[in-house]
Amino acid sequence: MTDAADAKDGADKVDSAEYDVVVIGAGPVGENVADRARAAGLSAAVVESELIGGECSYWACMPSKALLRPVVARADARRVPGLSGAVGGPLDTAAVLAHRDEYASHWKDDGQVAWLEGIGADIFRGHGRLTGVKQVSVTGPDGTRHRLTARRAVAVCTGSRAVVPDLPGIAGARPWTSREATSAQRVPGRLVVVGGGVVGVEMATVWRALGAEVTMLVRGKGLLPRMEPFAGELIAEALTEAGADVRTGVSATAVHRTGKDGPVTVELDDGGRIEADEVLFATGRAPRTDDLGLDTVGLEPGSWLTVDDSCRVEGSDWLYAVGDVNHRALLTHQGKYQARIAGDAIAARAQGAPPLETDRWGAHAATADHAAVPQVVFTDPEAASVGLTLAEAEQAGHRVRAVDQDLAAVAGSGLYADGYRGRARMIVDLDRGIVLGATFVGPGIGELLHSATIAVAGEVPIERLWHAVPAYPTISEVWLRLLETYRDE
Repeated sequence: MTDAADAKDGADKVDSAEYDVVVIGAGPVGENVADRARAAGLSAAVVESELIGGECSYWACMPSKALLRPVVARADARRVPGLSGAVGGPLDTAAVLAHRDEYASHWKDDGQVAWLEGIGADIFRGHGRLTGVKQVSVTGPDGTRHRLTARRAVAVCTGSRAVVPDLPGIAGARPWTSREATSAQRVPGRLVVVGGGVVGVEMATVWRALGAEVTMLVRGKGLLPRMEPFAGELIAEALTEAGADVRTGVSATAVHRTGKDGPVTVELDDGGRIEADEVLFATGRAPRTDDLGLDTVGLEPGSWLTVDDSCRVEGSDWLYAVGDVNHRALLTHQGKYQARIAGDAIAARAQGAPPLETDRWGAHAATADHAAVPQVVFTDPEAASVGLTLAEAEQAGHRVRAVDQDLAAVAGSGLYADGYRGRARMIVDLDRGIVLGATFVGPGIGELLHSATIAVAGEVPIERLWHAVPAYPTISEVWLRLLETYRDE
């Protein structure tokens, strides 16, 4: 038999295996579902078509924050007397990119594979698709096929992908998405960033600091539209001071690249044109459910999957959708939180527990997805928020009050940096006397967020927060100032 015939014969063979839980997608979400299932004594198989560790490890959280950390550290140092003169020069681009490569594990997943194997999960490399109730088919890179049966549950943890708008010339222009922006091996001379959300502002911050001429095109009125308006205003001001050209109320209508590696021309709806070396589209996410076999179980391919608080797909007693695919909160930490919930719920149901029974930890219900989602934007200045904005709280029908504080007036901020600029807002439910949301913008405020998250998730009464004394002199003293303003006005 020839080698080709041997390969065909191997591809025609279908291996079958049975597990308690089959997880499709081995990013941090899928890994955590498998971990919780294994901790409960259930067998688990994990299917992955790319790198074990997923988007966060190689093209999102880890590489982006590795790129941003030197940028923010230099900016902070430049605001400290006695140190500012020592950091006046440019960043060492090669060192920054090497630091990024290390945190992305050089796009190799050996360590993640070892971790999954270490918890006793079996890994199947290839494209996984549902083929019926509790049935998953896996086609490997070499054509090898596996038929997996789940005794208890299948968990879809395939995440989301960047959306690139269907504009004239877009295919030939080969635009960047978040993946290319976080993994690029050289600094573009000129970069156009389309979109003013988290990816847009973080990548504009990075590449501008590394020397690119950056132009931001934002269709709406400002940056970070899902945060309090002042967050986007302060970050736009900082980007402009850093030399970026931030344009709001403008959209790209066409994109063209000259030749294979020539410049890109972006046409605008105001009649203008911009020429750049690269264009990054940071214009939203879509679920990676297009080729997942959802139609075989009565669901729509390409759709977000609606779930209950245990992350079980509505109308199903065996299918779970965890992380980005359920569209609750497209953040790695929230996906991992959901994964712990889902894994525990699967295990509890395997032991005969009622559908949404909770223990004293509330371990089987992802309640934090509704009201206490924290997020940090790692720009200079940082922006961080949890819970509801003022507009969201009012739209939800709450009787609320917004309490604002200039962070420059807090003793710890002046010590942190000369000329400190920042702002904080607390949203108080006047009927229940609890904090519904908080937003902070300023250097070094990312580490403030967990205290706000505890206040929101724990529904801590304002009267009790008064007795949570912040250390002096730290930026966290802003809590005292917010509470004083609320009490005295």
